[in-house]
Amino acid sequence: MTHPFSPAVSVIMPVYNTERFVLQAVLSVLGQTFSNFELIIVDDAGSDRSIALCEAMTDPRIRIVRQANRGLAGARNTGIAHARGVFVALLDSDDAWMPDKLERHVAHLCDNPEIGVSYSGAVLIDEDGQPLGIRQRPRLGQVAPRHVFFGEVIRNGSIPVFRRAVLEEAALRPAGADRVWYFDETLRRSEDVECWMRIALTTRWRFAGIPGELTLYRINAGGLSADVIRQLESWDAVCEKIRGYAPNFIAAHGKQARARELRYLARRCFHMRDRGLALHLAAAALGASPMLLCREPVKTLTTVAACALLRLLPERPFSLLARAVRAPIA
Repeated sequence: MTHPFSPAVSVIMPVYNTERFVLQAVLSVLGQTFSNFELIIVDDAGSDRSIALCEAMTDPRIRIVRQANRGLAGARNTGIAHARGVFVALLDSDDAWMPDKLERHVAHLCDNPEIGVSYSGAVLIDEDGQPLGIRQRPRLGQVAPRHVFFGEVIRNGSIPVFRRAVLEEAALRPAGADRVWYFDETLRRSEDVECWMRIALTTRWRFAGIPGELTLYRINAGGLSADVIRQLESWDAVCEKIRGYAPNFIAAHGKQARARELRYLARRCFHMRDRGLALHLAAAALGASPMLLCREPVKTLTTVAACALLRLLPERPFSLLARAVRAPIA
């Protein structure tokens, strides 16, 4: 098959059982003000009608690549392996973009050749696409590896736009693997954090952000507490991988980063209304690094207080209080 143009940007969208959301994601790409892109949809062998909905789209910039199920990291790797663009953008199939996202990131990268990873903020939405009143506003400049590790930079996987050269420079070539890994396929969670850190610690490229919330990041209000525990276990596994090539970095920043991860997971449990685990994780965050209270007192105290109220108050009074205060945990 021949292709009528050479795209500047390859948008990689793994798809696995997101029938309810995938069309919004696809349409948000097709509606971009920057039009010189290809959208590579990676069918990760789901069981619903997600791919059938994508196949009904007739835009020639869409390419559908199929694979046996390999998880998010494997699906992203498949998409990047098929990419033809100078730039690579990631979009999960339950999220969406604002119309000018690609235009602004491409301009940012073209104007700043030393920047390898461009990113921006996000608005959090619920399963119905309604804003939750929470905005992710990352650190935009003077980014050091510790800022990436602390979650102050790329807050979710639908935010970054990379130079393809960055991904190639940081790629893994594990013995016995049938291809290059841009994301570590041994990880089923936290694979994005591992990738960002590998770029930050092993390459010369800079991270830099642009103002604005250009991604709509969907929060699943459901979920099991076991998933949160597995998320923490995978985050610990990522730290061990980083320790293998940057032990001094982990020694300097590991405790504070883990405390921040515990605080983040406490907020996840808060949104899931898990009364016991939310407060447990919030307390564990303080135990891991009491200095978190000094460095970010408002965010830390708000998290602990919200989790404590969730634990102590019956559901109805708690819900009334939460609506009255309208202070969501971001």
